[in-house]
Amino acid sequence: MRVNFFIAILAAISGALAARANDTSGSDREFPAQCAALALAAERLPELGQGQGTMTVTGRDGWLFLAAELRHLGLGEFWGEAAAKVSRAAKPEWADPLPAILDFHEQLASRGIELLMVPVPPKAVIYPEFLPGEAAQNPAGTSSRHDVILQAFYRELQQKNIQVLDLTAVFLNNRAKGDAALYCRQDSHWSGAGCVLAAAEIGRKLAGAFKDRSKLSLTSAWETVEISGDLWSALGEPKPPRERLRVRRVSQAGTREAVAPDQKSPVILLGDSHSLVFHGGEDMLARGAGLFDQLVLELGFPLDLVAVRGSGATPARINLLRRAQKDPDYWVGKKWVIWCFAAREFTESDGWRKVPLKP
Repeated sequence: MRVNFFIAILAAISGALAARANDTSGSDREFPAQCAALALAAERLPELGQGQGTMTVTGRDGWLFLAAELRHLGLGEFWGEAAAKVSRAAKPEWADPLPAILDFHEQLASRGIELLMVPVPPKAVIYPEFLPGEAAQNPAGTSSRHDVILQAFYRELQQKNIQVLDLTAVFLNNRAKGDAALYCRQDSHWSGAGCVLAAAEIGRKLAGAFKDRSKLSLTSAWETVEISGDLWSALGEPKPPRERLRVRRVSQAGTREAVAPDQKSPVILLGDSHSLVFHGGEDMLARGAGLFDQLVLELGFPLDLVAVRGSGATPARINLLRRAQKDPDYWVGKKWVIWCFAAREFTESDGWRKVPLKP
């Protein structure tokens, strides 16, 4: 009862803040207010996430949500003058993602390299009915969206000639197809099925640029794996049974070997752990079945992989700089950078710094 009462108070406060920050309808305010209340309650009342810190918010039917992602969804506008008020950046001057993204785009364009931004839609936007409390509904086949702020930011980027692949619509249209959810229930990342769907959409964007390139001989097979998800691991005892889900493992034909990244590839996959999950093994849950592997299958050749377990905002671009420091010819022959990271990074990262492509 105390948790529900606290959430109700926080929801009212969050709703007032959302109404003040954004000129939106009542229904558009309800979802951000709910997310803000759940995130704040998780921080103030760890028992909402069933112990061990503030990372996990327990939803309906075994679904778990990341408190930081819910916080992001409850903030309202996060760029321009609003950035420093809502961002968790280490310094106020790093709060606004827009200048750093524009600078990165301009540096790449000056070298004739295309940038494709692929923000990973928040789990709660695709499956809002599994949030705890009075859940927002988003049944299959509807066009309802709860990410109006993210949509506005993507339009801002597109007006500045930055290509943004917003996966939200296609994820909503496919969220109930087949027997596989597009996100892990017990982990903060998308699922094996989500990786496959995202890679198919990215592949459509790039296929024309590489249709004459020679292709590897590849094979793929669906497998069932049991995972220890990060949100599940953060739960207190007793924990529910581990989640089992399907992943599509990709390998070279005639072998069981996964395709290795290639630093000479014309395509770079840059980002956070969404580019590593089901690819990197160990805490990344599986090998040979992540976004990288699905893109290899879609395009027919290896990509270079520059992804970090932490933030895909600044640390990933710093790793790009380190590649160029070690290899002065690193950027020779590069054609595309696919920048894939969780949409929550716009506010929940350590900040958005400008990083040069070369020393």
